[in-house]
Amino acid sequence: MAELKIISWNVNGIRAVVRKGFLSWLDEEKPDILCLQEIKASENQLTEDIRKPPGYNVIWNPALRPGYSGTAIFSRLKLTKTEKKLGVKEYDDEGRTIIADFGGFMLINGYYPNGRSDLSRVSFKLRYYDEVIKKASKLVEGGRNVVLTGDFNTAHREIDLARPAQNVNNTGFLPEERAKMDELIEAGFSDTYRNFHSEPGNYSWWSYRGGARERNVGWRLDYFFVNKSFMKVVEDSYMLPLVKGSDHCPVVITLKI
Repeated sequence: MAELKIISWNVNGIRAVVRKGFLSWLDEEKPDILCLQEIKASENQLTEDIRKPPGYNVIWNPALRPGYSGTAIFSRLKLTKTEKKLGVKEYDDEGRTIIADFGGFMLINGYYPNGRSDLSRVSFKLRYYDEVIKKASKLVEGGRNVVLTGDFNTAHREIDLARPAQNVNNTGFLPEERAKMDELIEAGFSDTYRNFHSEPGNYSWWSYRGGARERNVGWRLDYFFVNKSFMKVVEDSYMLPLVKGSDHCPVVITLKI
């Protein structure tokens, strides 16, 4: 049996977070697998120390549009089979998904779209949820265990944001967005964090405005979901709210494999 630590973090720009001490944090935290979202850079824009940190295999999936979206996976484990596509061009062009086969489980790292303040991208976002749920469910039906992680850009329940009443008409807490989280659970996936924590006041994203982080006026937008039968190997699920460098904090699960 081995313990695996998997971390997910929306870094809101890999180059920006590197300037704020990302590599020192990586060396100190030593995750076995690190999933990043919103890298906002392509490999050729990065220095060697971030492209290939010592001890890690890295897969980058930048968006076609410069300085936008994108995902990455850093892994101490060998990356034998990976996919950078969900199979839908409009999402794949934005570098939103990496699917990696770790033998004992499949990992889907996703950067779920933001619905935008004018709600113009909500339907785009909901379709992405549909595609991920379909892909994950198909893998489980085929006998695989699945770990879903990333920035889901939705606070699922009232406990998952500081001011639910004020945000019912805002993207990130719309009824139709929250219903997609329900669909994920109905499809047989467990929100690992809520299996260990039922207390309020725990968030993974805070606006840069108005001292929101200092006042803990936040949202829980970053998650780990696993298929229910795989929940038995999840030892813990927690967040690292004291880690700065982005408007999101890292979220973590540990597995006993």
